[in-house]
Amino acid sequence: MENISELSSATDTSRISISAHYTGYIWYKNGLSHQQFVTPMGQTAYWALKPMNVFMQAMVGASIDTFLLQRHFVLDHLVEQAISEGYEQIVELAAGLSSRGYLIKKAHPHVHYVEGDLPGMSARKAELLDGLDRPEGHITQPCNILDTSGSNSIEALLSSLDRSKKTLIITEGLVNYFDLETIRSVWSRMAIAMKGFPQARYITEVYPKLEKHPSYKYVKVAQKVVGFFTQGDYPLHYDSSESMQQGFLEDGFSRVNVTAPEDYYDTLNMPTSSRQSLVRLVVADV
Repeated sequence: MENISELSSATDTSRISISAHYTGYIWYKNGLSHQQFVTPMGQTAYWALKPMNVFMQAMVGASIDTFLLQRHFVLDHLVEQAISEGYEQIVELAAGLSSRGYLIKKAHPHVHYVEGDLPGMSARKAELLDGLDRPEGHITQPCNILDTSGSNSIEALLSSLDRSKKTLIITEGLVNYFDLETIRSVWSRMAIAMKGFPQARYITEVYPKLEKHPSYKYVKVAQKVVGFFTQGDYPLHYDSSESMQQGFLEDGFSRVNVTAPEDYYDTLNMPTSSRQSLVRLVVADV
């Protein structure tokens, strides 16, 4: 198998950890996380990106942070919805410094929560959670989504779970670090592995290529800035919700629902944008 250090930036998972520090600080700054998950790197990245956020707010009607918070609020809502439907086993891949697992376990002690991430980030997250008296049933486990075999693969992680339980998989802030061919191969493998459970669902967010959006040219600027900070590309996927839905169906999911943050403005107390949102939320069942 190809060594991860030899992969191009389009398929290198290690650079994602950089943004994990930034989003970890954003969650904390907006009351969505514990101070335990704040890092100096996250704070530095926040101030470094401050001018870009001011520019995006003026030109697009929403900053990068707005889009991050919108997706986070909606994904949290979708997770709570799944728990209410009986999903009691949750896997969050590339969990980074998100406190979602910590908060879910506090609110729903019966849920078995597994956080999978690259070995270095996984070890760090384990230390942070242990400092918060991590409860039983909250697991951190090394996982590289690009590994197609071995102990760190998605398949290995899912095979270690209770196959009798309804299982939910979450990814946030992951998809657009990879070209479409690479991430679709991950989705296809994931869909196959998910079929081993009585019911399984995957929720994620995707930033599409909305070339007709009035702010698209500014999005391209932000895309380059994010790529610069993460030392690689940040490709946009699909040009509509319909093509996105069709793509997931082709990748092995049987039912797919694609929504936008504005669909939740009336029900969730979250930041809004003056123009059409630039992120889409996907719920895909196998």
